[in-house]
Amino acid sequence: MGLFAAIIDRICKQCSTQSIYVVVGLALLTLIALSVVTNVLVQLLFKNPNEPPVVFHWFPFIGSTISYGMDPYKFFFNARKKYGDIFTFVLLGKKTTVFLGTKGNDFILNAKLRDVCAEEVYSPLTTPVFGKHVVYDCPNAKLMEQKKFVKFGLTADALRSYVQLITKEVDDFVASSSALQSQQATLDVCKTMAEITIYTASRSLQGKEVRDKFDSTFAELYHDLDMGFAPINFMLPWAPLPHNRKRDHAQKRMAETYMEIIKARRQAGGQKDSEDMVWNLMSCVYKDGTQVPDIEVAHMMIALLMAGQHSSSSTISWIILRLASRPDITEELYQEQIRVLGSDLPPLSHENLQKLELQANVIKETLRLHAPIHSIIRAVKNPMPVEGTPYTIPTSHNVLSSPGVTARSAEHFTNPLEWEPHRWDDIKNTTEDDEQVDYGYGLISKGAGSPYLPFGAGRHRCIGEQFAYVQLGAITAALVRKFKFQNLAGVKGVPDTDYSSLFSKPWANSIIQYERRDKSAKA
Repeated sequence: MGLFAAIIDRICKQCSTQSIYVVVGLALLTLIALSVVTNVLVQLLFKNPNEPPVVFHWFPFIGSTISYGMDPYKFFFNARKKYGDIFTFVLLGKKTTVFLGTKGNDFILNAKLRDVCAEEVYSPLTTPVFGKHVVYDCPNAKLMEQKKFVKFGLTADALRSYVQLITKEVDDFVASSSALQSQQATLDVCKTMAEITIYTASRSLQGKEVRDKFDSTFAELYHDLDMGFAPINFMLPWAPLPHNRKRDHAQKRMAETYMEIIKARRQAGGQKDSEDMVWNLMSCVYKDGTQVPDIEVAHMMIALLMAGQHSSSSTISWIILRLASRPDITEELYQEQIRVLGSDLPPLSHENLQKLELQANVIKETLRLHAPIHSIIRAVKNPMPVEGTPYTIPTSHNVLSSPGVTARSAEHFTNPLEWEPHRWDDIKNTTEDDEQVDYGYGLISKGAGSPYLPFGAGRHRCIGEQFAYVQLGAITAALVRKFKFQNLAGVKGVPDTDYSSLFSKPWANSIIQYERRDKSAKA
């Protein structure tokens, strides 16, 4: 005891001769060192055999956040080698249990509503962007009704009508964009595809009034609202940061704009004259007999715009980048159109898009390697025993599924990291299983047993899947008719993936070279 007192006394005397800044700095360093030592000792000495193993980390709270955030798939595969399919890591102070493989996907994505909750995880991020009382800012039963409204608005007739609208937007963009006027030049793929997807989605799903506004006010509002998806907003959505102030202003203005469109349509008699989603939602009624309020229609339209744009923009960018890395596949796509549709290349339609099998495989293969969402997270509401293991996941954890891991695994796909559309030539029924379930918005396949789940599974499976295939197919076919693509001299493969936001995408400034086709040179 005397020795300890002497040490403390000596430290106090040393501190008394130092400036306050040095003392504070030393205190902070000491506190950090003690927290690191304590954190390491707890991991080494107090392992819980009834919970999944924890990925080793030095710093409390930070945990594995940095290594996970830089490259989630690298992190998952490295952890899988050491710990197996099920393990826990610390993500910004929250213990997050990962369960990989098809069993893990089924365990999490098809978990019972009483056991897991998506709203608790995503509402802080999405509600300020989408608006109140929709998606994750309402009870799950209401969300299922909203998904039903949107899903049943995507009728076969609507999808058929969208192809012509989408291809016209592509044609108009190619004719007017300064980036595409040369016979041969370079192209910023991400920037260009983001413009094309927002124009095509707004004209088809959102309606002519919304599309017209993207030439003026909506483009800027969309950008400001998009900044609301910054990862920091998972924890600090309320923070008075500049991007959050812009987000809130943009959300208010965009909602007001939709309200003006809805009001004008109702005042004009409310007679449907097109297949857009605004008309569909304006006529929808909840199960309790309440008509969907106009403000909720506006917020659902914002959700459709924001959620769909990221995934489509990212995917079509990857398609073009992959085609540039494989000019042989680009030429095969062009020749497929000539062979299947005719050498005169008639206008694209929903029916003839279905005939382009190689193009469908190009889209599938791109989604396999470049699914826009790498992690699907749920909060645990009841203890979840994991069959065949001694583990029970406690309510203090989140759970995380990553369907992209199975899509990149050698046990399911030969040479899994190679982009090869022809691998799908002889693969059938990879996306569906036999079991159908209705979560409140129509029968869908549970689907989690498949290694290929680019649109998720379970009650939160993406309802825009069919529209996505139509949009991606129409844009790809229209561009392949007009251009050849190739990488810049000396460039091989495709750019790395940017995982810095909620939706993964190619790194910005992804530049390729395009060349206009000679229309007279058809095989």
